[in-house]
Amino acid sequence: MPTPVQAGASVPCTFPQYLLLNAQRFGARTAMRHKDHGVWKSWTWAELSDEVRAFSLGLKAIGLKSGDKVAIVGHNRPRLYWAFAAAQALGAVPVPVYADSVAEEMAYVLDHAGVHFAICQDQEQVDKVLSMVDKLTDLHKIVYDEARGMRDYDHTNLHSIDAIERAGREMLASDGDAAWKEEIAAGTGDALAVMLYTSGTTGKPKGVMLSFDNLVVSARNGNSFDGLTEKDTILAYLPLAWVGDHVFTYAQAYVAGYCVCCPESAETVDSDRREIAPSYFFAPPRVFENLLTAVMVRMEDAGPTKKRMFDHFMAHARRVGEPILNGESVGLWDRLKYGLGELLVYGPLKNRMGFTRMRVGYTAGEAIGPEIFRFYRSLGLNLKQLYGQTEASVYISAQPDGEIRADTVGRPSPDVEIQIAESGEVMYRSPGVFLGYYRNDEATRDTKTHDNWVHTGDAGFFDHEGHLKIIDRAKDVGKLNDGSLFAPKYIENKLKFYPNIKEAVAFGDGRDFCAVFLNIDLTAVGNWAERNNVSYASYQELAQHPQVYSMMEEHVAQVNRDLAGEDMMAGSQIARFLVLHKELDADDGELTRTQKVRRSFIAERYAPLIEALYDGSTEKYVETEVTFEDGRKGKITATVDIRDMKRLPVAGAQKEAAE
Repeated sequence: MPTPVQAGASVPCTFPQYLLLNAQRFGARTAMRHKDHGVWKSWTWAELSDEVRAFSLGLKAIGLKSGDKVAIVGHNRPRLYWAFAAAQALGAVPVPVYADSVAEEMAYVLDHAGVHFAICQDQEQVDKVLSMVDKLTDLHKIVYDEARGMRDYDHTNLHSIDAIERAGREMLASDGDAAWKEEIAAGTGDALAVMLYTSGTTGKPKGVMLSFDNLVVSARNGNSFDGLTEKDTILAYLPLAWVGDHVFTYAQAYVAGYCVCCPESAETVDSDRREIAPSYFFAPPRVFENLLTAVMVRMEDAGPTKKRMFDHFMAHARRVGEPILNGESVGLWDRLKYGLGELLVYGPLKNRMGFTRMRVGYTAGEAIGPEIFRFYRSLGLNLKQLYGQTEASVYISAQPDGEIRADTVGRPSPDVEIQIAESGEVMYRSPGVFLGYYRNDEATRDTKTHDNWVHTGDAGFFDHEGHLKIIDRAKDVGKLNDGSLFAPKYIENKLKFYPNIKEAVAFGDGRDFCAVFLNIDLTAVGNWAERNNVSYASYQELAQHPQVYSMMEEHVAQVNRDLAGEDMMAGSQIARFLVLHKELDADDGELTRTQKVRRSFIAERYAPLIEALYDGSTEKYVETEVTFEDGRKGKITATVDIRDMKRLPVAGAQKEAAE
């Protein structure tokens, strides 16, 4: 359990207060690590407190004051995490921004939030901010971490963090830190702690205002639920602007006192995770799917002896791995064989993925394939699912240890109430419920009731064991013209269970039948092509290859067989499909920055292809505008094939399967 606050001491209610407390109770423990130029650098809680104090006083010296909004732009870097506490210590409000946002997306958030200061990772992010500075009338100062390429810039209102910290230490030497600590001590739990902008799935991003109470109470409950303490370690690799990163690697870390490790770059996350071997780990299903795909691809290239050993012990793990993890009764011989498998297969495999010390793991955001979920749990990894939102400070429901199923998102989290509205929409009330949307009272009223119940926008229900099941976005659940239930995400997730399918988009509401777009997974299908001597020169060429279409047809046929056995969903079997000629991309507006499909945008952008799916065409010529990494725009053209699928008769009422 987390280390308790000393008797007689007041319980902290803000993160700067926790920072000072951690410097006392965990002073010599490692608080943060960062891999830089191949070497891990560490800071203890005492050193971290000193760094944040210097940073905070330096920001005060250049004019940051209480109530100011501070944009934080970049990837997972220690100093950017320090910026949260440094700003909050002065009463300012951090506004993290997605590092991969293009300038126009970033301009909207910074302008809407009215940011006064922007703290950027490097030249790239500074250039983005400078390119739109004429539109940002409230912006006064820009601060940067990495100095490379910044020497010849106008530094009138541009400051390095090194210079800021030097100014802070000079202020500390001359005036001391008594006033700074008094300001921290005066902080209250109901004060605005951070503004996190939603991903903009259905429109412009909204600024979610979260208080210290929202985040601190949620962090305490989360730590208690999973027994997280100062002895745990987490890898910080998720976007700073996403609520999950803010809770898992900032809020919970400050409350529990555990160590946060920042990778060298996005490209080194896998190798850095192997070196750190975090005990607490979160990843969206896509990460776990990609890891498993990489494992299976490597095993296809392994020698016959190693491949047979892998298949043999994985078959045994699928049979007894989860029961052993759940503490159930398993025979001695099976346990001994599993132990041998741990030595020969499971242990090396977990080490390869960086999960040797993983004690608690979570996935959320989308449904994860049951087979993928069971694969990790069969290795002895305590992987669970949770359901959350930015507006809830993450936690709405989570799976308790020993009550893990692939088709649910668990029971209500501590202090969370959940009810199902007559419409089937999931609603919740908790200490984590947000204050409101910044400068958007109408959206706040539409989302949060007068008595603090929040509309999730998701349709779901409780099963007979009290576990919550999410079907789809409530607004996306519709009906075919024959009255059959149409839940697109349910169908899409079944398709995405196949490692060859990276993304799927289903259509059918108000139409005669269900049809889908598919995106292939280039890694998995590319490896298949290499093994089968299938040559290709581009993603587009591979996606449209006849053998790839045959592979996709097999997957769609299997999904139809599954749907036919589910009374509620049998009418939504897939009648036609096509494989898109390009990957869906956030830079093209097709996905959000958290990789969620922007369904309405795709329906508009690819309207000719949707029309072709429903008018009986067997192929369709299409031109699509794309955005390159350097911001240039271009067009790709293709003639996309369209395939018909056989729909099967309903096998009988099996509602539980559909649920």
